[in-house]
Amino acid sequence: MVELRTHQIDTVFHALSDATRRQMLQELTLGERTVGQLAEPYAMSLAAASKHIRVLEGAGLVRREIQGRTHLCRLEPGPLATAHQWLGFYEHFWTDRLDTLERLLKEDDTRKAAEARTQAKPASKPGNEP
Repeated sequence: MVELRTHQIDTVFHALSDATRRQMLQELTLGERTVGQLAEPYAMSLAAASKHIRVLEGAGLVRREIQGRTHLCRLEPGPLATAHQWLGFYEHFWTDRLDTLERLLKEDDTRKAAEARTQAKPASKPGNEP
């Protein structure tokens, strides 16, 4: 089970590592698209688009249905949930780091504001003391 899940996450991240494939997935969130429709925004052949789609299919992110000569592609979001769950494990790490950074920046701002107030006070003149 662990090996299968590791393999699935590896293939999902590999599929997502390419900007063209990520954009194709985003397009599929709007509904089914043909291979031609997915290839249209790019300067690539249908064969090149089909290679990208095969990578997405291999990761389980896309299901292709063949109707005659038309290949319809549909988003399969399940594997994205697995990747999201894996990334979520590390979310607390970054949240803690960002909280620490925010605290340090606020402390620095407070210190700088105090220094600015100290420097802005006029020095008292010898003849004006009570």
